Formats: sequence, C-alpha cells, structure tokens
Amino acid sequence: MKVIVDAMGGDNAPGAIIEGCVLGLKDHPDMHITLTGSEEVIRAELAGYDHDASRINVVNTTEVIDMAEPAVEAIRKKKDSSMVVGLNLLKQGEGSVFITAGSTGAAISGATLIVRRLKNVKRPALAPMLPTRTGRALLIDCGANAEVRASFLAQFALMGSIYMEKVEGIKNPRVGLVNNGTEAEKGTDLTKQAYKLIEKMPVNFCGNAEGRDIVSGEFDVIVTDGFTGNVILKHTEGLAGTLMHMLKKELKSSLRTKIGAALAMPAFKNFKKSMDYTEYGGALLLGVNGGVVKAHGSSNAKAIRSTLRQAAEFIGGDVVGMIKKEISRISLDD
Repeated sequence: MKVIVDAMGGDNAPGAIIEGCVLGLKDHPDMHITLTGSEEVIRAELAGYDHDASRINVVNTTEVIDMAEPAVEAIRKKKDSSMVVGLNLLKQGEGSVFITAGSTGAAISGATLIVRRLKNVKRPALAPMLPTRTGRALLIDCGANAEVRASFLAQFALMGSIYMEKVEGIKNPRVGLVNNGTEAEKGTDLTKQAYKLIEKMPVNFCGNAEGRDIVSGEFDVIVTDGFTGNVILKHTEGLAGTLMHMLKKELKSSLRTKIGAALAMPAFKNFKKSMDYTEYGGALLLGVNGGVVKAHGSSNAKAIRSTLRQAAEFIGGDVVGMIKKEISRISLDD
C-alpha cells in the first residue's frame, strides 16, 4: 500500500504532516509513504521520531505552492513544487493515493490537469464527511464545481454512493439532493432536471434534502453543486465551533454547572469528538484517475493520521476502479 504525501502543504507543514505520517505508519504495517518536499527539511524533522526508515521515501523538491497563488498558474509554473511532483508520482503509479493539506484550488487544478479525469466522468467532485445525528454523511461537491449541469449532479450521486458503500460499508447508501423543499417539483430548473436524472441512476435516491435534513442522519450522501456545498461545509464547521464555545461558556457560568459538567465530562468528550474534523480525514476528489485527498489546511498530526486511515480504506475499497466501472455503464446528456 503506497501513499504519496505533500510534506510542505498546509498551515502546519512540515512538522504536523511528518508527525502524522509517522503515526500513520504505526497504524498500517503494510503502508509505505513517499514524502515530497525539501529533503533537508524533511530528514531533519524525521530525525526527531522513532520510525522505520525503510517505509518512508523522500523525493526532493525545490518549490512550494502558496495558498494565495492563482491555482492553474501555480501548477503550470511550479513544476518542481511538492504538490506537482506528488501528483506526477501518482500519475506514474508510484502510489495509489496523494494527500495534500495545501491549496485546495491548486490541488483540484493539478489533479485535473496532471492525473486527469476518469473516462466518461464529466467533472470530478470534492467530497468531505459531515457529522450527522446518527453518524456521518458524504457531502459532494464542496468546492470543485461552482457551476454544474444536472448530469454532473447525477454522476456525483453515483460516485458518492460507491464511496460510502465500498469504504464506509453502508449497504445501499441513501442519497439526497440539496433543495429548498422535499417535493420533486420544488427548486430551480437545475435541481428539477437533476432529480429526474438521479432517479434513473443505480443508487438509492431518497429525494430532496432540505437544509435541516443535511445533518439529520436521514441521508448518507448529500449531492449539491460546489458553491452550495462549500457554504454548507463552512457553515457546519463554524456552527460546530460556535456551539462548543457557547457550551463551554455556560458550563463555567456557576458552581452548579461546573459540577454538572464534571459529572457529564465523558458525554461532552464524545460530543466534541463527533464534531472534530481531525477525526474524519480529508475531502476526496472523486472522479480522477487516482486517489487524491485534500486534507484541511490547518491539519495537525491527528488529522493527517486520520487522512492516512482514509487513504488506506480508499485503496482497500478500490474506489477508483469501481467508479470507472460503473460510470462506463451509464450515458448522460443534458
């Protein structure tokens, strides 16, 4: 099991990236990791950890793509960046999954330009996990495609369903289309067309999902365009942080609430864990000819460790192969 990791991408790189990789290797005895980035810097970081050097390969690079750089321009100009080199290694078959906590735009552009879309896939989609009342759901898309066609959404539904079944082990995942009402005739022309197309897909389509349904646990796959999905994702992250802040404030407001908080501490810890993005791994770019995972820009070692677990599950479920197989069977026009 070979995974390629951009050691220089993200707010906490390279320290948190390398620490997370060392932890991930302990979790997965059959995993080998290739780190891309400044070899001198990476080796210096690795020297501080007890690790099996035979399972870590370092590919030296001389450039780093910054978060604020224009994505396509950066991919085309910085050929020796840790991200571009890593994506090329993925294309060449030197690993099954590439992970980066760097620029989302550059990762999407690079994956599309270098790794390329799978045949018959109209657009790749970025898909993170969201906490729900009963577990978690896959949100697809969350930023790769701000403007979409109905056929794109139909393919998103299929790709998301395959992932949830093969990786998360959910039999017959329930698929919902984000809309402003549950009725089939509600929404824009786009969502109405998408509704009809998704109904014909080999997925368990359960209809429209209103905003309140997204984290209700009624759906396993939430389908939407990248603009709406990004708003949903950022709102969920912000709401989780706000709720934790408000809860802490109330629990510290009096002696009685402090005593109650101490007694209920295990429950509060479980709640915090369920809302913690570092537990979920990164957002997958589904629809490209290889595994590409965009970790959170502020990922710490725990988040990278979770992303490596996600990568292992992605490889084990042969998600790329399954999407390629199922997409080839369906013709979509709109």
